[in-house]
This record gives sequence, structure tokens and C-alpha cells, in this order.
Amino acid sequence: MDVGAFILAAQFPGQGQEEALHRAVRSAQLSEETGLDAVWVAEHHFVPYGVCPSAVTLAALLLGRTRRIGVGTAVSVLPTAHPVALGEQAALLHILSGGRFTLGVGRGGPWVDLEVFGTGLRAYEQGFPESLDLLLRWLREPRVGADGERFAFREVAVVPRCDDALAGPVAGAPPVVVACTSPTSVRLAAERGLPMLLGMHCGDEEKAELVGLWRKSALAAGRSPEHVEAVAARHVSAGVVQIADTRPAAAEVLTKAMPGWLRQGLEAHVTVDGRERRMRDPVAYAELLCELHPVGSPRLCADRLAATAERTGIHRFALLVEGSGDLAATEENVRRLGGEVLPLLR
Repeated sequence: MDVGAFILAAQFPGQGQEEALHRAVRSAQLSEETGLDAVWVAEHHFVPYGVCPSAVTLAALLLGRTRRIGVGTAVSVLPTAHPVALGEQAALLHILSGGRFTLGVGRGGPWVDLEVFGTGLRAYEQGFPESLDLLLRWLREPRVGADGERFAFREVAVVPRCDDALAGPVAGAPPVVVACTSPTSVRLAAERGLPMLLGMHCGDEEKAELVGLWRKSALAAGRSPEHVEAVAARHVSAGVVQIADTRPAAAEVLTKAMPGWLRQGLEAHVTVDGRERRMRDPVAYAELLCELHPVGSPRLCADRLAATAERTGIHRFALLVEGSGDLAATEENVRRLGGEVLPLLR
């Protein structure tokens, strides 16, 4: 079992952005101190749902402030980034951290970000496969050129090259995972032999179905059964964790704090083309997250994670630890996750 903290740098009502960012950094440092395996950081633009605009930049800071723990992006949004620039950053972090960095990428949404960064709606609707393939080539080849619909440039040298490191933890390219929210993205990841990051809005049954589709698609793409099993072991399940002496006490923390954050965060998203969007009811969503994920006593949380692993086959977790919105409560949550839940799993 690989258990990590999922950190959004969420800005709760009444909080400043600096407070949210400070809580994010402190949560990551404490995750290492308490024995967690990884920290996963998110990125968002122009909304208080999360105030970190560059997951790879925050990952760099955290890698510099830690020594053991793995750090991943969950995720870097490809439609608003140039895959070569992101690949250069990923290679740099992979090499200098001694192999502790994982690059998580995703499609994002049809947000105004596409207008601000000049990539356009087409980059979201149709351009993700091209961006992903260019990124993978950059991480794996010594020289890369492009002649695609979105990216076209003469062949250039890859610097720094991951394959210059021939041994040890930095041998080869950094691990890449793909956020998957639809059958299309599942097939995309499977065909390229990449593990999935599945969101916290999904329950065990849905995640098990997506894992099954991924496995079927990977085999259909010609991947060997051995390769499929090896990659499947690296799928990541995102969720929420809140630990208290009883389940009602833990759920109360989240159902009091999360709806306000969800409401202001989700309402702030603006679509690039004015399309209507359906927003989840914040209270119902917070209650759903409490039902789906490890929320309760240490024993209940450990049993919940074990049950998810058994049902889905996923043994790596990225768990949102800051659902209380409070620094002291988040610190206690991380300490109890590392000190009381992990020993029950191992």
C-alpha cells in the first residue's frame, strides 16, 4: 500500500491565498515527517478552489524541502501548457531529485484558461493526444521534432536528457500518470501503457470498471500481460481522508467546512465559450465524499482503504488531507494518517 497526501492549496471562505499556500507546503513537509509515501499537488487558474497555478513549480519547491518522499503533480494541465516546456521541467526535477518526481497530466476543462493562455478550445477538445505523445517523446528520446496539427518544429536536442542517467533511481524517464475521467481518456492511457489517476468523485465500483476497461484496452493495443500487470500496479486512486475518534466526528468536520469551499471554488469557474455547466450541490457532494472515502476512526480508515484496494486493484492513494480548511486540524489529520492509519495497513 502506497499512501500519499493530495494537496489542492484550497482557499476556504475568509482565508487569504497566502494562508492556503502556506498550509499546502506545511502539509507536504509533515507528510514526509509522518511517514507517508507521496505528496500530490494540483494546479488551478483564477479560482479559489485551488490557488496553486503551477503544480510543477510547487513540486520543485517541495522536492527541495524534503529528502525522502515522492512528489507528483495531480495534475499538470496539458491543454494550457507546451509539452516540451513541461517535459524539460519534469526531466530536471526527475534528475535532481534522485527519481522522486512523478508527472501527472490531465485534460483539464473548457475553462477561460484556454483563452488567457492562447491555446484555444481546440486544445482541450481535440489536442490532448497530440500533446501527450509529444511530451512522452520528449521524455524518452535524445532528439525530437514535430509535424503535428498543433505543434510543428524542426528537430532539436533534448536537454537535459533523462536517458543520460543509466543507473540508479533516475534511470530512464520520470513516471507519467494520466488523469482519467471518461472511457476515452482511459483508452488513451491504456494504449500508451500509462497508469491512471482516478478522481475522488468516483466510488469503488466505478473505479473498478475503469480499471477493467484500461486492462482490456491495453491488451487490445498489443501490450503483453506482464507489461499490463506491471503498469496496473501504478494506478492511483484520489480520495478524501479525515480522521477522528469516531466517524460522526470526522464527517462533521468535513460537512461543516467543505461546502463553503466547494461553493465558492466551483462557482468561480468560467467556461471559455459560455457553455452552460451543471455544478454539484456542495452539501450533497461533501456528504458523498464522506461516504466514498476513509472518513472516521483510524481503524475504519484503514479498513476503507484496504477495501478499496481489494475491490479496484489499486494500491496507491492520493488523499485530500486539508478538508477542514484549518492548518492545525490539517496537521493533526496528517499526523494521524501517518501515525495511526499506516501501521494498520502494514
